[in-house]
Amino acid sequence: MTTSPEYLTDSYAQSATAKVIAVTNEGGIILDRSLFYATSGGQPGDSGLLSWGDHQLEIATTLKGEEGAFICLPAEPKALPSVGQEVMQKINWDRRYRHMRMHSALHLLSVVIPLPVTGGSIGADKSRLDFDMSEPPQDKDALTAALNNLVQGDFEITERWITEDELDANPGLVKTLSVQPPRGSGRIRLVRIGNDARQVDLQPCGGTHVRRTGEIGPVRISKIEKKGKQNRRVHIVFDNS
Repeated sequence: MTTSPEYLTDSYAQSATAKVIAVTNEGGIILDRSLFYATSGGQPGDSGLLSWGDHQLEIATTLKGEEGAFICLPAEPKALPSVGQEVMQKINWDRRYRHMRMHSALHLLSVVIPLPVTGGSIGADKSRLDFDMSEPPQDKDALTAALNNLVQGDFEITERWITEDELDANPGLVKTLSVQPPRGSGRIRLVRIGNDARQVDLQPCGGTHVRRTGEIGPVRISKIEKKGKQNRRVHIVFDNS
């Protein structure tokens, strides 16, 4: 009952057909291939619509189930498609695209603050990373300027895959202490910012990203909080000023 994550092939695809392969006891819908990102790694699951015939079903979020299944959860109880039914899936693109911009911005934040990451959360309007940091940064404005310099550099964002053995041989690629790259398939997806002339960042990631850092737009470090003796939480927001 595995769902193929089609967003890994094209994170900009907004609609596509799919076939229902299962319906859970709770009313969740499992598709054979999904444009909907399933909640993981601090990135929320996608919302959107499923339609078939005269029916339309609003999807509130998407979660990961067992054996690689993605479960689309309806926003309210309504008629569900039957197993085998072909449906049209349409994601809430505005929300997804903001998540993509934020996710890419957090990768840049991990460059500006080159310390181990202990947690994180992505939102459509604000996001955060937690760092293993005993003392807070002295100049928040300088960090914001450095972050926006990378955004304005308009670096290309690409992906490539390596084996689990290659990752084990390069443990420094993993920046997160709390979340490890998913294993079991034999390969790991790396997200790269920059190119051979200037590689800005390279780390394992299963989330969705923009194609270039320039798409992120201006961002601002809005707040830095103390969350334990060795933990600082750094918040970022889109800067519309």
